[in-house]
Amino acid sequence: MSATSSATAGASPEDMLRPASAIISGDTSEPSSASNVTLTLPFSSGNPRIEETRGVMHLYRDEASASSSDLPVGRKPLVCVLGVPDHMTYADFCQFCGSFIQHILEMRIVRNDGMEDRYSILIRFDSQDSADNFFKHFNGNRFSSLEVEVCRVLFTVDVQYTGSIEHAQTAPASSTEQLTCPVCLERLDQDASGILTTICNHSFHCYCISKWTDSSCPVCRYCQQQPEKSICFICQTSENLWICVICGFVGCGRYGEGHAIRHWKETQHCYSLELETQRVWDYVGDNYVHRLIQSKTDGKLVELNSYCVHADGGCGSCNCSVDSGISEALFSSKVDAIVNEYNDLLTSQLENQKLYFESLLQQIGEDTERDIHEAVEKAATLKLQKMQAKLDKCLEEKKFLDDINENLLKNQEIWKAKIVEIEEREKTALKLKDSKIKDLEEQLGDLMAGLEVGKTGEQQVANEIKDGTVISMPLDSSSRNSGKGAARTRNRKRN
Repeated sequence: MSATSSATAGASPEDMLRPASAIISGDTSEPSSASNVTLTLPFSSGNPRIEETRGVMHLYRDEASASSSDLPVGRKPLVCVLGVPDHMTYADFCQFCGSFIQHILEMRIVRNDGMEDRYSILIRFDSQDSADNFFKHFNGNRFSSLEVEVCRVLFTVDVQYTGSIEHAQTAPASSTEQLTCPVCLERLDQDASGILTTICNHSFHCYCISKWTDSSCPVCRYCQQQPEKSICFICQTSENLWICVICGFVGCGRYGEGHAIRHWKETQHCYSLELETQRVWDYVGDNYVHRLIQSKTDGKLVELNSYCVHADGGCGSCNCSVDSGISEALFSSKVDAIVNEYNDLLTSQLENQKLYFESLLQQIGEDTERDIHEAVEKAATLKLQKMQAKLDKCLEEKKFLDDINENLLKNQEIWKAKIVEIEEREKTALKLKDSKIKDLEEQLGDLMAGLEVGKTGEQQVANEIKDGTVISMPLDSSSRNSGKGAARTRNRKRN
């Protein structure tokens, strides 16, 4: 859905609260000035998760001086404050322009493309003189004496809405069109009081929203100051984060895993900054310490160069301007006192850190010596155990070898006895062998002799046969037996 619309100076609150219409009065015609005089800036508003409204605002370039003769011709009681730091809440900005709050009819907070940490405010005044005085009073001035950013005010030529983008998540019933202020429940009437529309498109009375010291919307809790995408260094969570102002450690709060307070116990870094609220907590004193440079009433930064609320145009037309030098000196002395107090605080903290780290070094040295002594004892004990195990093994081997040696000695005696017995047996067998050989030699001799005798007898017989007849005579049985008996007797003697 796209549309181009702008409201007239007498627009009703119903028209102003329509999401796609301009709550800041403008002109439906094209800008009258040349393109080199105007500045075109796209903007958006609304909760990006629900519905986002986009538009374009045409502004006069910042080439005019504070002189009324050099102000843009054809200007309207419509200005835009560019580059407001997002840590300034609605109440902070209402307090900043408090001297002109009764002349403001409408204020709308928008964000410009490419400016994530800043937002812009479109303001419509009840008269041209009020807008001119606001421009002269705030253009080029710092938002606070403790801030470095300056307020840049430009007159607005026209505001055009190009449409709205609805996202998958539908808006709740409380974020739809409101005809009454959600705080006081009275009708939103710009004649009675100015109307402020937050960056999430919810409208309130200026004096009602000025009592809301948080940067979130009272209706939908959408925060205009988006926290940095930080995570806990330990558990990686992105909720309830605290950062140590000494070393920059980011940890979760005590209602989570408690890594921030654990970091304090380990390092004694006692100051921690909550990322969401920018408040500093002292773990030692167990309280907030950011109040040293912040207001006791609302907990925000103290505005040292505050503006007088007794006159419409500031301090230029009331009696308090006489003591401006004294007030400035008093404020300067307060700043010096705060700086000195912070210097003393940081000095004491650094001294405590020095003592703490020296104690840590001493403890680390003692722990190192103890670890070395324990390591040496452990190594010596381990080596002794290894040597003892090796000695036990050697003793077992020695005992085994001694047993083997003893058994070998016993076997040696046995084998010596066996050898002696075998030698004796061999000697006996050798003697028997010699005797048998001798007997056999004798028998062989007798046999040879017998054979020779028989051969001689046969020769004689043969000779006798030639001469005559031989009558063979049988031998007597007695002679045979006697021969056999003699042979047996010889055999027994040999054996």
